[in-house]
Amino acid sequence: MSKGYTWRISLIVIFIVASCIYMVPTLVSPLPSWWSGLLPKDKIHLGLDLQGGTHLVMQVETQKAVEGSLDMIATDLEDSLNAKNIRFKRVAKLGSDKVQLTLYDRATADAVQKEVKKKYPDLEVLPVTEEGGFINMQLRIDEKEQQVRKDRAVAQALETIRNRIDQFGVSEPVIQREGIDHIVVQLPGIKDPKRAIELIGKTARLEFKLVDENVNAATATASSVPEDDELLFEKRTDATTGAVSETPIVVKRKAMITGDLLTDAQVRIDSQYNQPYVGIEFNSTGARLFDQVTAANTGKRFAIVLDNNVYSAPVIRERISGGSAQISGSFTEKEASDLAIVLRAGSLPAPVKILQNVTVGPSLGQDSIKKGLIAGLIGVALVVIFMAVYYQAAGMVANFGMVLNIVYLMGALAALGATLTLPGIAAIVLLVGMSVDSNVLIFERIREELKLGKTPHAAVDAGYDKAFLTIMDSHVTTLITAAVLFQFGTGPVKGFAVSLSLGIIINLFTSLLATKVVFDAFLERVSVKRLYI
Repeated sequence: MSKGYTWRISLIVIFIVASCIYMVPTLVSPLPSWWSGLLPKDKIHLGLDLQGGTHLVMQVETQKAVEGSLDMIATDLEDSLNAKNIRFKRVAKLGSDKVQLTLYDRATADAVQKEVKKKYPDLEVLPVTEEGGFINMQLRIDEKEQQVRKDRAVAQALETIRNRIDQFGVSEPVIQREGIDHIVVQLPGIKDPKRAIELIGKTARLEFKLVDENVNAATATASSVPEDDELLFEKRTDATTGAVSETPIVVKRKAMITGDLLTDAQVRIDSQYNQPYVGIEFNSTGARLFDQVTAANTGKRFAIVLDNNVYSAPVIRERISGGSAQISGSFTEKEASDLAIVLRAGSLPAPVKILQNVTVGPSLGQDSIKKGLIAGLIGVALVVIFMAVYYQAAGMVANFGMVLNIVYLMGALAALGATLTLPGIAAIVLLVGMSVDSNVLIFERIREELKLGKTPHAAVDAGYDKAFLTIMDSHVTTLITAAVLFQFGTGPVKGFAVSLSLGIIINLFTSLLATKVVFDAFLERVSVKRLYI
């Protein structure tokens, strides 16, 4: 055998073996025990359009995160001024980017200004104004710092959503940031999409607030309650009738303890009423605060608030030490489990809004796979018949290259753990045509050389050489298009771009090298005086 093509045949065989090995995890399930640890385990994953699932595009309301930061700054400043015995009338958020402190005199304003600059160097202190005998000082978050907080909110929301989905038990989810404030979530094979969406989108801001017993909640309205109070509602579901009732409760606006101090949340069953509840554990700081708050407010009601909904408002009977508490309500076991998941994963830094929700049922996915495979097989069969009839033996060489193309492409997709979508199957069918198209260019060049009277071997060499640049140009331009689709496309479009990109690179190898080897080997072993193409 000539050394000129021995290495090329070896390379073709190595790639065939490697492709087959990489395709085993995709074709064989479960894998035998001896396979694990020795051979690759990556496989081709099916996209949502093939196996069913939910595709969500969500927008993080980043301005709410900035406003939340202002609330925290206002609360922290209030605590700091109280701790330093600095007199003030009021500290409150003003608009969407300011905190206003209302003070009694200029001397106090100077002391507060020093405290603010020391504690919050990123805040801009606006000129002090005087109104109605009081001194107003406004603190503002500048545009640059607002953008930093917004970016941080999206990154934190991404991580929180990922933690929730991991605990929910979805296999092979896709969670990624898109653009400035969008998050794309793909949940393949999920059986209860409505529950998953509720789980992902819940802000889960847990707060413990004192109930203001001095205000009559039954007659109170949102505009009539004091400035430092807010009107919330406690929902109760009748276990027998299923009717939902709302009880108004006026609570202090300032939260005594928040869910940021939690370390664990688990579903438990009440032994007395046989009802599920969520048991929570605080960290050391939370346990200390919980101990202090319950000791100082014995006999008062303490509301447990989640996303501005009161779950319960029990009376503090005694001081509670140990850092444990429970959230009870009219829970089903599934609702209690979901609540425990979001509490463990942490609250979202800002609400998320679902912009797009596409759910594909598993039966539709299976139907797509079946139709895609039928289309592919019909396409391959028609191409094989055409090439064999029109180009005869040379056409069978082109068909050999096409089969190699498909084998190599499936092996490459498996090796990369790529996701195959319905457009990805379309790209594979397209590549079948591109594969034989390259060989058609080569064969027509060979025909031209044969008409000039060249020998079969010389005509084949010249045909491949002259078609090389044309094939290369067409493949490179298509590859650029695929790269653009991959960069800016989403979901199924990216699946199309991945299959197309890999197929283009593989097709260059099979059409310019693999099929040439067949011609070289045949012409060297067989004395051919005239070549028919």
